[in-house]
Amino acid sequence: MSSLNASFSQNISIVHPEYFFIIGLTGIPYSGYYYIFIFITYFITVLGNSIVLLILVLHRSLHSPKYIGVFNLALADIGETNALIPNMMKIFLLDSQYISFNACLANMFFVFLFSTMQSLTLVVLAYDRFIAICLPLRYHALVNNTSVVLVFSAIWAFNSSVVALMVSSITRLSFCKSNVIQSYFCDHGPMFRLACNDNSFNGLMAYLITILYLVVPLIIIVLSYLGIFLALSKITTWQGRLKALKTCVSHLLLVGVYFLPISCSYIAAWLFSLTPNARIISTSLSYAVPPMLNPIIYVLNTAEIKDIIRKVVKNRSEPIRENI
Repeated sequence: MSSLNASFSQNISIVHPEYFFIIGLTGIPYSGYYYIFIFITYFITVLGNSIVLLILVLHRSLHSPKYIGVFNLALADIGETNALIPNMMKIFLLDSQYISFNACLANMFFVFLFSTMQSLTLVVLAYDRFIAICLPLRYHALVNNTSVVLVFSAIWAFNSSVVALMVSSITRLSFCKSNVIQSYFCDHGPMFRLACNDNSFNGLMAYLITILYLVVPLIIIVLSYLGIFLALSKITTWQGRLKALKTCVSHLLLVGVYFLPISCSYIAAWLFSLTPNARIISTSLSYAVPPMLNPIIYVLNTAEIKDIIRKVVKNRSEPIRENI
């Protein structure tokens, strides 16, 4: 009887390693140069998005529903980049590939929280463009600062709850075989597959996260643009169509920059048996490059932000010319 009790208690015990080992790229010569490239993208991302946030906060003319969405996207870009890349640099450039169990869970939570915020922010921006073009007379009634702030508050709360559920489900897993994560951060998929007890709920959460934050947002955005193109077809002049479509260019670029790389990574992993190195390179680029490009897209395709930057540069250059 005592041996049976001992066996039962062993079966229900949960084993958590003190540390995980993040393996990163292996067997690739000069892989350090790739990490340096990622660090350069980090520097550009933080600088560019910080400038965008500063402009949006300081200029009251930009305190509108559209730019509240842009503010949230820039905030999510900075959050994801800071959750991912500094830790990546510490692990691989400083050869410190061990991370504690709790720190690993925290890293997973913040990376997925800010990444999912990017996805849903693009949906809100698509809704903004849909109402502005399809229902222009009702735009200010349906889309205003108060409603948009409430929507984003709900999204932050919802995302935090879903991601927290996904991360907390890791704590019920037992890691008694290996503590080596074949990724460049504490990634959910490679991590839960290390478990030696039932991980079916974690697999379900992985599918749910993919559908909820990749498939569904993409479908909603495509449907919104089908409605927009239908509304544009009813405009009689090409000049009118182009003028309305021009207001969507920056959003379409943001959607392409975010969804294309990550969708290609998922499709490649589904169709082919990717090596760990190929998966790490494809996913790390999908996470690192879009936040770097987003502020460039804001500046190049948004007349209001370009005008503000021109005025700032002009005001700064005039005292210099006077001194000369």
